[in-house]
Amino acid sequence: MLQPTRDPVSARPLALANWLFVVAALIVAMVVVGGVTRLTESGLSITQWDPVSGIVPPLTHNQWRAEFAHYRQIDQYAAVHAGMTLAQFKGIFFWEYSHRLLGRVIGMAFFLPLAWFWVRGVIPHGYKWRLVALLALGGLQGAFGWLMVRSGLQPGMIEVSHYWLAIHLITALFTMAGIVWTALDLRLLNRAHLAQPARLTAAGAFTGFVLFVQLVYGAFMAGLRAGLVTDQWPLMNGHFFPTREFAARGFFDAIFNDPYVVHWIHRWWAWVVVAALVWLARKVRALDRRASIAIHTAFGIQIVLGIATVMTGVPIWLAALHQLVGALLVVAVTWGAHAIGTKRQAV
Repeated sequence: MLQPTRDPVSARPLALANWLFVVAALIVAMVVVGGVTRLTESGLSITQWDPVSGIVPPLTHNQWRAEFAHYRQIDQYAAVHAGMTLAQFKGIFFWEYSHRLLGRVIGMAFFLPLAWFWVRGVIPHGYKWRLVALLALGGLQGAFGWLMVRSGLQPGMIEVSHYWLAIHLITALFTMAGIVWTALDLRLLNRAHLAQPARLTAAGAFTGFVLFVQLVYGAFMAGLRAGLVTDQWPLMNGHFFPTREFAARGFFDAIFNDPYVVHWIHRWWAWVVVAALVWLARKVRALDRRASIAIHTAFGIQIVLGIATVMTGVPIWLAALHQLVGALLVVAVTWGAHAIGTKRQAV
């Protein structure tokens, strides 16, 4: 049975912070692997969810044939991968299996050290249930991942729902942000044992919301393959505004489901995000110059990568790099929002 946390004198906030940064790095890696899984049409290659037995991949030729037979029964096979060989199936299976395996690794990398720190009584006062909540959020994200996959296994579907894809991705990024925020709080506590956790300020919340919208539309872009509707920038197939697409569909249908409109929103909302990030970074600069530089660097690289990804026809490596920097941008914004929400405490 887990024992209660000891007096704060015995707490080890720096050790916990370092552990959480490692978990956050693993989540960044999982976001990238998930992106490649989507880009390679690999996400539906495993048609069952076996949390325990699924750890072991097919090992014999007959097991591989059985797994391939399951995949050939869903609609995506005929529509996207018809005629695929067993060797080719192993290629897409690799990405989905790696994605699921990394999810299990992250779960264990969070749960086992948490249990150890708890039993040892070194978790500072007020952090135990916050860490449990983050663990639960990670588990919820995994469940959302399966619901996303299941949406693509339904009759008539040849890919996963872009709504479930957005929920799956946003939950992962939100969990990562919560882990980074908590790690930063613990670093503060290590420097000053009376330090209070940072609070989310209006500036941090506003910037987070603006970025949230962009991340949701980034997920919609991936789910609808909207990056492929044009290879032009700043115009889209010779036009600035998607008038024809809006005329052909209802307003809400267009902004949530039309690939062309979704691409247009993601493309131009990015500049609203840039304005918000510049504003946040200026506020952060006096408190933590490194965080300010990180925000500027991340969004600058991300804009260039986004344009390059579209203009080169969405190559997998470039799109994956775009998703990597997007995750790092979330980390940078979390860092900056934490800096302006920190109350300086006397040691």
